[in-house]
Amino acid sequence: MTFEDLTKILLTWPLVEASTSYGTPSFKVKGKLLTRLREDGDSLLIKGVGPDERDMLCEAFPDLYYFTDHYRDYPMVLIRLSRADADTVTGMLDRTYQALLPKKRGPRLDTPRPA
Repeated sequence: MTFEDLTKILLTWPLVEASTSYGTPSFKVKGKLLTRLREDGDSLLIKGVGPDERDMLCEAFPDLYYFTDHYRDYPMVLIRLSRADADTVTGMLDRTYQALLPKKRGPRLDTPRPA
């Protein structure tokens, strides 16, 4: 998967907008960070992944998931886009997306799935 592929997918999700964060391309929902591309141009930040789940992902799929010392104390993991498929990335991002949606919006929005 490429960042361009991800961009095409995420911009079809309601309320998602392209932005920047820390000088890198990002996506936000109503001004709140959904995800951002890291400086290496291949790693994507996935929020809402607690330490136990992150450790399991990194151990089970070390070529796909990792984290740096900077993220050690935060519920986040990094995913290598070049080794990921669209379903994996959007599935991980959907959790964060649902949490960022305005509460008064009503029931959960179904995110369009990649073709």
